[in-house]
Amino acid sequence: MEDPAKLPPQPNNGVDDDDDESSATVLDLTSFQLHDLESVDLPPSLTELDLTANRLSALDPRIEHLSHLKKLSLRQNLLDDAGVQPISHWDEISGLKELVLRDNRLTKIPDLSIFRRLLVFDVSFNEISLLNGLSTVSNMLKELYVSKNEVSKIEEIDHFHELQILELGSNRLRSTKHIYIEKVMENLQNLTILQELWLGRNRIRAINLCGLKCIKKISLQSNRLTSIAGLEECVALEELYLSHNGIAKMEGLSALVNLRVLDVSSNKLTAVNDIENLPQLEDLWLNDNQITSLEGIAEAVSGSRDKLTTIYLERNPCVLGRCFSNIFVLLTVSWDVHGTLNCDDILVCALKVFIRTL
Repeated sequence: MEDPAKLPPQPNNGVDDDDDESSATVLDLTSFQLHDLESVDLPPSLTELDLTANRLSALDPRIEHLSHLKKLSLRQNLLDDAGVQPISHWDEISGLKELVLRDNRLTKIPDLSIFRRLLVFDVSFNEISLLNGLSTVSNMLKELYVSKNEVSKIEEIDHFHELQILELGSNRLRSTKHIYIEKVMENLQNLTILQELWLGRNRIRAINLCGLKCIKKISLQSNRLTSIAGLEECVALEELYLSHNGIAKMEGLSALVNLRVLDVSSNKLTAVNDIENLPQLEDLWLNDNQITSLEGIAEAVSGSRDKLTTIYLERNPCVLGRCFSNIFVLLTVSWDVHGTLNCDDILVCALKVFIRTL
């Protein structure tokens, strides 16, 4: 007799067991390692179907008839282009709002032209090299995830006027002296209400994000940047992540008056500049740079005294050799009665951290 504990769960909609199962709206089959859905009942009333972490290589044709379906997750399966292809013709589920194909074996964007109400589309962790096909995706899309693929150029996204989140980290986006950043980031300027842009772990050498006046989070970690210039018009920006690049100078930051988190760790900075007028700044990551002195840091953060709570300075020359060179130097900032912070205050904070580790 088959172990009941290993059987897929019955669909539910959060109501009592006595209610008619045919009216169930949610079915979660995450991590059942299913090769197919033959043993699973798919009520026509389903609005959400989660098939994450199974062994599916083809789509069950019964999914086509789930006319109320709004969310479909096929994350972490074995689906290739041919395995996903049937969904392009399933008109009965054209009202789908969220489609997750993350972590499969896709090499191209599937045809999603029938899904005119799609709001979330995720094809991260596949083998996609071109964004060809995005032009047919709904212009109502709000979230697009294409991280950890092999994409070398941002294209066919200029019609996504409602897009709020764009994730393209860990791809092959690059710019050189012969291929300007405008070509790499083609049509980003049309994403006028974009809130989050994730481009970490690419090969980008320069920034040109002028026009993204509503954006709140930008990640350009682990690229090949040597300058911060190009962010001046991103005046709504709250979080900026630029670690693991080759940036030698802090510049172009003074206009980012809403910035709360600034991460410029693991760069080539020798001094702290251009952040004097950032009143909302709370966290400042400066670790793993080449800052030789604590002189000037007090003045640099003077405009943030009402909000700033933490500065990270680990593995900089200014803290090496002060008997706490190998510890994590986290400065919990405190201001005196005059509203000022001097180098002695900074050293005291650092020393307190050191003492707590003894």
